[in-house]
Amino acid sequence: MTTTDDAAQLTEAYAAKLAIPKHDTDDTTGREQSLARGAAGVALLHIERALAGVGSWSTAHAWVRAATGRGISAADDTGLYFGAPAISFILHATEADQNHRYDQALSTMDSHVIALAHRRVDAATARAQRGETTTFIEYDLFAGLTGIGQLLLQHTPGTDALGRILDYLVRLTTPRADYLPGWWTTRDPDITLPTPGGHANHGVAHGISGVLAFLGTALRRGVAVDGHREAIETICTHLDVWQHDDERGTWWPEWITRDELRTGRSQQPGPHRPSWCYGTPGIARAQQIAAIATADTARQRLAEHALAACLSDADQLAHITDNSLCHGWAGLYQTAWRAAQDALTSKISHQLPCLAALLTRHASTGNEEGPGLLVGTAGLALAAHTVAQNAAPISGWDACLLIT
Repeated sequence: MTTTDDAAQLTEAYAAKLAIPKHDTDDTTGREQSLARGAAGVALLHIERALAGVGSWSTAHAWVRAATGRGISAADDTGLYFGAPAISFILHATEADQNHRYDQALSTMDSHVIALAHRRVDAATARAQRGETTTFIEYDLFAGLTGIGQLLLQHTPGTDALGRILDYLVRLTTPRADYLPGWWTTRDPDITLPTPGGHANHGVAHGISGVLAFLGTALRRGVAVDGHREAIETICTHLDVWQHDDERGTWWPEWITRDELRTGRSQQPGPHRPSWCYGTPGIARAQQIAAIATADTARQRLAEHALAACLSDADQLAHITDNSLCHGWAGLYQTAWRAAQDALTSKISHQLPCLAALLTRHASTGNEEGPGLLVGTAGLALAAHTVAQNAAPISGWDACLLIT
C-alpha cells in the first residue's frame, strides 16, 4: 500500500469519526463558531471532501448548521478564527465550485465582516494616536486585522475596508518613536516564557511573518496601497538582522525581547520545532511569498533553501511532538506542499514523500487535541487529504494559514 493510499484511508477514517456533530447543551461559550477548535473548523473538512467528490454535502451542511445553530457573533472581539468572519470563511468555501449554496447568509456575513473591519481599524488608529502599544488581538491572524484582511482579500477584494487594513498594516511596520518595531507588544508570547519589557514576535500566527505573508499575497494579486512594497522591505530587513546561519541551516528566533534588541543578540540557542505557527517553515514561506510578489529572486532562493534544510534535518524534525496544523506534522506538510508549488528549487518537493510518510505514521498515535481544525483531528485529516489528492484544496481552506 502506498503513502497516498494510507493518507486516503486516514482521511476517510477521521471523516467517518467526525460524521455526526455532537451538541453540548451546557456549553454557552460559543465555541461552535471557532475555526480553531469548534464545529466551524470541522465543517471545512467535510466541505473539502464534498467538493472533491469523496464526501457528502449532507454531512457538510450538518456541520455548518452545528457551527451556526446557536447564533453568530459579530462583536468587536471576533476575527478570522471566531464569529462572523469564521462563518463567512466556511460559507465561502462551500461555493468554491461556483454553486451558490448560501448566498443570502453570505451576503449578511460579508456585510458584518466589512463593518467589523472598519470598526477595528478605527480602534487601532485611535490606539496609535494615544501612543499606546499594539496587541496581538489588534493585528494578528487569529483575532486581528491580518486575519480579517485575508478573508476580505480572498472573497471581497474591492472593498474600502481591505484598503484600510492594508494601510494600517503598512503603518504598523513603521518604527515607534522609541525605535522599537511598530508591532512591539507588551504581552508575553507564552505564559511560561515572560518577556519583561515586551517583545517583537516573528511568527505567522501572532507575529510579523503573518503580516508579511498577507502583504505579499495581496501584492501578488494586484492589490496594493501606498507604502506597500516599502513595508514588505522593512519586515524583510528586520528578519535579515535576526537571521542565523549555522550548521543546521538558516533559521530565525521565534521572537526578540527588549534585552535582545538592545544587545543585538538572540538568546535562542538554535532552531526550535519546525512549525507553521512560529518556526522556520512558516517564516520561510512568508518570505517566499513576499519575494515572489516583489520579484526578489535572491530572497526567494534563501527562503526556499532555509525550508529545504529544515525539512531534511532529523534533529529539527525530532522536536515535533504532535500531528496538528498549528505546530505538528500536518502544518509542516501543508506548508511545505504549498511552498513546493512555487519553488525555484526541487529540494522541497523531494522532501514531500518523506514528510507524507511521517505524517501518516504519526497519525496512528491519535494525540490530537479534540476534533477541531488547528490542533485537532479535522486539521490532520485535511493535510492527509492533500497527501492523497496531491492537489491544492478545492475549498481553499488553507488560506486561513496564510500559506496560499
